[in-house]
Amino acid sequence: MTTTLTQDRHPDFMGHPPGLFICFGTELWERFSFYGMKYLLLLYLTKYHLFSDEAGLGVLGSYAALVYAMPVLGGLIADRYLGMRRAVIFGGLLLVAGHLGMAFEGEQARETSAGIVRDDGALQIFYLSLALIVMGVGFLKPNISTVVGKLYADDDPRRDSGFTIFYMGINIGAFTATLLCGWLGEVYGWSYGFGAAGIGMLFGLALFLWGKRFLEGHGEAPSEDVLAKKVGPIKLETALYLAGIAGVGVVWQLIQITAVVGTVLNIVALLTLVGLLWYIFIRCNSIERDRMLVLVVLILSTVVFWALFEQAAGSMTLFADRGTDKTLFGITLTASQFGAANAFFIFTLAPLFAWLWTSLGRRGLEPSTPLKFALGIAQAGLGFGALAYGAQFPNELGVISAWWLVLAYLLHTTGELCLSPVGLSAVTKLSVPGVVGVMMGAWFLASAYSSYVAAELATLATSPTTGGVDAEIAGSLGGYTELFGQLLWTGLIAGALLILITPWLKRLMHGVR
Repeated sequence: MTTTLTQDRHPDFMGHPPGLFICFGTELWERFSFYGMKYLLLLYLTKYHLFSDEAGLGVLGSYAALVYAMPVLGGLIADRYLGMRRAVIFGGLLLVAGHLGMAFEGEQARETSAGIVRDDGALQIFYLSLALIVMGVGFLKPNISTVVGKLYADDDPRRDSGFTIFYMGINIGAFTATLLCGWLGEVYGWSYGFGAAGIGMLFGLALFLWGKRFLEGHGEAPSEDVLAKKVGPIKLETALYLAGIAGVGVVWQLIQITAVVGTVLNIVALLTLVGLLWYIFIRCNSIERDRMLVLVVLILSTVVFWALFEQAAGSMTLFADRGTDKTLFGITLTASQFGAANAFFIFTLAPLFAWLWTSLGRRGLEPSTPLKFALGIAQAGLGFGALAYGAQFPNELGVISAWWLVLAYLLHTTGELCLSPVGLSAVTKLSVPGVVGVMMGAWFLASAYSSYVAAELATLATSPTTGGVDAEIAGSLGGYTELFGQLLWTGLIAGALLILITPWLKRLMHGVR
C-alpha cells in the first residue's frame, strides 16, 4: 500500500509506517536485554554470590518493584519536557551501561570457617548495574510505545494491527533472550549470559539512532525553548539528564535496603488510593464515580494476579532448578530457560484469544471485563495447582517431570491473555478523560507493588542452602508444594470473589464493556 508523501513522510513498508519497524526492533532488543537477565538474576545471587533464598528474593523483589514503578516517572518527564525520542535514547544508554556492568562477576563467594566471604566490590557494581537498568527502563519503556501510537492517526484502521506487530517484537525478544542468555549464563558462565543481554540492548539503541529519521518527527520535545532555558548555570535538558543520573544513585542504595522499598511502596500505594477516592467522591459526577470505582476494584485485583504471575522469576525458577527434571524431548534445559514458555505461549495463543473474543462478541457472549479479570486470576491459581499436584509424583531422584512446570506456564499465560490486554483498554474506557494518565500510572504502580509482594510470598518456601544447593531435595519439594497449594487457593478464592461481584460491577460500568 502506497500513500501520498509529505516532506517528512517515508514510503510505507509492508503496509505500515517504517517507523513502526524501528520501534519494533528497538523494543525487541530492549526486551531481549531485560528478559535475558531476569531469569538469571536469582540463580546468580544464590549460586554464585551464595545469597540465602530470602536475601536473593529480597533483591529481586526490590528490583522488580522499582523497574515497574519507574516508567510512571519517566513517562511524565518525557511528556512534559524531553519528548519521547530523547527519553528513549537516554534510557537506552543507561540500559547498555547497566547490562554490560552485569557482566562483571568479580570473585565467586566461598564458604570459610568464619562464614561466607563475598566480593563486596563486585556486588556494588552489580547493584549499580541494576540501578542503571531500573532508570533506563523508566525512560525507555513507556515512551517507545507512545511513539508507535503517534505514527498513526486516531482513525487509522491500521493502528491495532500495528500494535499487534509491536507486541510480537516484545515476545520474540523475551523468548529468544530467555533461551539464549539462560543457556549461556548457566552453562558457560554468568558473565556470558548477562553480557549477551547487554549486547542485545546495544543493537537496539544503534537501530533506534539509525532509524530515528523514519519516526516522521514524532516524539520530539513539546518545546525546544523550554528545554533550552537555564536552571542555574545549565540548560533544563542537561539538568534533567543529571537528575536521572542522580536517580540512579538513589535506586542503587534502595535496591540494597529491601525493607525501605516495601515501606515506600506501602506509603505510595496508600496515598494513591486515598487520593483516588477523594477525586472519585468529590470531583466526579455519578456515572464517572461508578466507572472509576470499578476501575479501582479492577486495579486492586491485578495485585493478586501479578503477585502470582511474577513467581516465574522467583519461586518457580528456584523450583525448576531444585525440584524439576529439566529434560524435555530428550533435551536438558537450564532452570532459567523455562521462563521462555510464557513468551512462547503468548505469541502462539494470542491470535486464538483475539479470534475467540471477536467470535463470542458477534454472538453476544463475550465475557465482560470484570469476568475476564476473574478468569485470569483463577487460571493463575490453577497454574500452581498443576505444580502442587505434580509434586505428588516425584521420580526416583525426588524431582518431578518438567511437563508440570510447562503446564503451569500455560495456565499463567492464558490467564495473562484474559487480563493484561483488556486491562489497559479498561483504563482508557473507564477513566475520566482528564485523569487517564494518572490511572495508567496507578495501573503500573499496582504491578510494581505486586512484584514486591510476589518476592515476599516466595520466601514462604525458602530453604536452607549450602553453596546455593538445597541441603535436602525432598524438604525443598515439600516447602514449594505447600507454597504452591496456598497460591492455588489464593487465585481461586480471589477469582471467585470477583465473579460474585461482577453483576454489580457491570451495572456500575453503565454500558461500557
